[in-house]
Amino acid sequence: MIKKRDIGFPPREAIVAFIRANPGKVGTKDIAREFGLKNADRAALKELLRELVADGTVKKSGRKKIVEPATLPATLVADITGRDSDGELIAKPAEWDEAEQSEPPRIRIYASRLAKPGATAGVGDRALLRVEPINDADGIAYRGRVLKVLDQARNRVLGIFKSNPNGNGGRLIPVDKKQAGRELSIAPGDTKDAKDGDLISVDLLRGRGYGLPSGRVKERYGSVATEKAISLIAIHAHEIPMDFSAAAVAEAEAAQPATLKGREDWRELPLVTIDPPDAKDHDDAVHAEPDLDPSNAGGFILHVAIADVAYYVRPGSALDRDALIRGNSVYFPDRVVPMLPERISNNLCSLVPGEARGALAVRMVMGADGRKRSHSFHRVLMRSAAKLSYAQAQAAIDGKPDDVTGPLLEPILKPLYAAYEVAKRGRDARDPLDLDIPERKILLKKDGTVDRVVVPERLDAHKLIEEFMISANVAAAELLEKKALPLIYRVHDEPTVEKVHALQEFLKTLDVPFAKSGALRPSLFNRVLTLVAGQDYEQLVNEVVLRSQAQAEYSTDNYGHFGLNLRRYAHFTSPIRRYADLVVHRGLLRALGLGDGALPDSETPDHLAEVAAQISVTERRAMKAERETADRLIAHHLADRIGATFQGRISGVTRAGLFIKLDDTGADGLVPIRTLGTEYFDYDETRHALIGQRSGAMHRLGDVVDVRLVEAQPVAGALRFELLTQADVLVSRHPRGAGPKRKNTVGTRAKRTKPEPRPKHKDKSRKKSQKAGAKRKPGTSKKGRSWTP
Repeated sequence: MIKKRDIGFPPREAIVAFIRANPGKVGTKDIAREFGLKNADRAALKELLRELVADGTVKKSGRKKIVEPATLPATLVADITGRDSDGELIAKPAEWDEAEQSEPPRIRIYASRLAKPGATAGVGDRALLRVEPINDADGIAYRGRVLKVLDQARNRVLGIFKSNPNGNGGRLIPVDKKQAGRELSIAPGDTKDAKDGDLISVDLLRGRGYGLPSGRVKERYGSVATEKAISLIAIHAHEIPMDFSAAAVAEAEAAQPATLKGREDWRELPLVTIDPPDAKDHDDAVHAEPDLDPSNAGGFILHVAIADVAYYVRPGSALDRDALIRGNSVYFPDRVVPMLPERISNNLCSLVPGEARGALAVRMVMGADGRKRSHSFHRVLMRSAAKLSYAQAQAAIDGKPDDVTGPLLEPILKPLYAAYEVAKRGRDARDPLDLDIPERKILLKKDGTVDRVVVPERLDAHKLIEEFMISANVAAAELLEKKALPLIYRVHDEPTVEKVHALQEFLKTLDVPFAKSGALRPSLFNRVLTLVAGQDYEQLVNEVVLRSQAQAEYSTDNYGHFGLNLRRYAHFTSPIRRYADLVVHRGLLRALGLGDGALPDSETPDHLAEVAAQISVTERRAMKAERETADRLIAHHLADRIGATFQGRISGVTRAGLFIKLDDTGADGLVPIRTLGTEYFDYDETRHALIGQRSGAMHRLGDVVDVRLVEAQPVAGALRFELLTQADVLVSRHPRGAGPKRKNTVGTRAKRTKPEPRPKHKDKSRKKSQKAGAKRKPGTSKKGRSWTP
C-alpha cells in the first residue's frame, strides 16, 4: 500500500477538491495531514494557498479555515424568496456580504420526513436552515432543510393611524423609513376604532388599480403621541416579545434565593459592582489584590463574580424557552425589554450591596507582565460590598471620593486600579484593534421628550471593567475547550481581501501608507490610526477602517476574535441579558461538576450551532431596533426646527446622495443627489465621494459641512437636509481627469434648472461652458455650485 507521503506534493486540483469536500472545516494543518506533508513541504503548501486566495479560487475564513468563495455555514438564517419550476422552495441567506459575491447563492429547500413542528415554511418566511453544497444544473449551489421558522411572511404594514378630517376612516403612515411617504387608505368600517396617533398593524387589501392602496386594521397597540412611547414602534416592527409566558412568570415567582448549599462562601470577599448610573441589573462584580506568591512579584489575583443565572433558568424550562426566543435584552432610552422576568434579572440575580447572591466566579492569577498565568472557576455565595457608577469610582481615584467611595478607596479601589495598570501591559502586548468611534447617549426628560444628546467621557473605570470582563471571557472559553465540551464562541472574522484592498486604495488618496505583508493583524490597522491621529481626516479614517471590518457573531466554529486579537473567546459575563452567556455558564457547571443547571449530556454541537445562528439574528434585531428608535426620537426632537442650520459630517456616500451626521445630536439625514448642484456627479467608490464631472467639486466621506433641515418625518425617523455648499467646505477639488484614476464610478445627474447636454468634444465643451457661465444665475459660483450669502 502506498502511503500518502510517498505520492509527493499533491497537485493543485487535489487540494482544491479536498477543501471543497470539507466546507468550512479545513485548515492548513488539516491539508498537510490529509496529504502526509512534512515540515519541508509546508512552506510550499502555504505559498500555494496564498496563490489560491489571490486568484479567488478559495478564501480564508478567520485565521485557520480555508473555504471556497461564498461558502455558506452549515447552519444559517435565510429568507424564502420563491419557488423554482418544479414548485420547490428557494431561499437566500438573510445576510450577505456583497464584497464576496454580487449575488447571494440560492438554496433549494427539501422536506424532511423527520421535520419538527414549526419547521414548515412558505414563501416570504424567514427560517433557520441546515444547508449543504450541491452541484445543480439550474445554478442552485445549496440544498437546505428547515429547522425552525423564525418569522412568518408579512402581509401587514405597521404604522400610525391618522384620521381623516371628516371623521370617516383614515390613513396609515408607515413607520418603515423605506416606505416613508407611501400611505394606505383605511375605510370607515376597517378602522377597528383606531384613534388619531395610535400605532396599528394593517392587513393589505387587494388593490383597485387607482388611488391609494387600502388596508384593514388588524391590531391596535396604543397611542404613540409622545416620544415616551416611540420605542413601541421598534418593538412591534421587529416583533420583539414584550410579555413573558404565564409558565415563565410562574417559574420566576416561585424561585427562591440561592443558599450556601453546594457553594463556596465568598461573602467576606469585598467584591464591588461598577456600572452606569442608571443600571437596574448588576450581574458582575470585581475584586483585586496583590499576589503574595514570591514567584509572581508584581502580579495580582483578580476575582470576577457573575450572577448565577443558570441556577434559576434550567435547560428546557419555560424561562429557558422565553429567553431563547428573545436571545438578549433590548435597551431603549425610555425602557428595557429584558431577556428574563424582573424577578430574576432585577432581583434574585442582581448583585445588590448587602444581599447574599449566588454567583459563578473566576479567580485569575495575573503576572506582572499583564498575562494571565492561571485561572479557576467556583460556584459561590457572595455579598457585594458596594454599588458604584463609573464616574463615582473614577472620581475617587482622581482625588474626589464621596461618602460611599471614601472608605473603599484604599482597601478596594486602589488595588483594582493597580491591577488594571498591570492588565494594560498584557493588552498592549496583544495590541487589539483600537478604533476611536464616539458613542452618543440620548437623555430624556421626565415626560419622555429628548432633553439632550451627550457623548459620555470614556474613563479608566470603563476600561478597567472591560479588560477584566475580557479576561474572564477568555478563561471560560479556554476551560470549555480544554474539556472538549460543546461551546458557543464569540467570533469576529478578519476583513475580507476585497475590503482590505478597498481600504488600501482609499488610504492612497490620503497618502497614508498601508503596507500589508504576512498575516493580517489588528496592529496593521492600529499603525494607520496612529498615523492619522490629530489630522483633519482622523475621524474619517476611523470610520472607513470600521467599515472594513467583519461583524462579530456567535458560532460553534472557532475562528478567533480578530478585533480583540484573541485565539479563543466566549461570552460569559452577562447571562442576565445574553443567552450565549447562559449557555457558557451551563457548560462550565457541567465541565466542573458544580451542580444543578448544567448543560445536559444530550446537548450536541449541531443543536448549539442552531442556537448560535438564532441568537446572532436576535442580536442584530436588537441593534437595529435600538438604532431606529434613536433616529425617531431625534426626528421628533428636530421636527419643529425646519429651516434651521446645523453643522455635521458626511457619514455616508451613495449613488442616492450624501448622508449627514449632525455634530450636536448625532442625527442622520440625507442630502439627495438631485439637490447638489447643476452638473453630473460621479460616485467614486474608492474615495467614498461624489465628484462633479464638470467642476471637480468633491463631497467626501468625513467632510465637515453645514446643512439646512428641509424635512423631518418623526414616525419613520427620516430627515432630509439641504447642503450649504460654501467653497471652504470642500476638502479638495480635482479637475476632471486629474488625480488618481477613478474606478467603479457611476455617473449620476443632479437636478438642473435647465437641461444641459453632455459635451462630446473638447471644443464644444469649452463653448458650452462659456454659455453656461454667461447664463449663470445669481447665487451660484463660477463652477455652478450653489452657495449661501
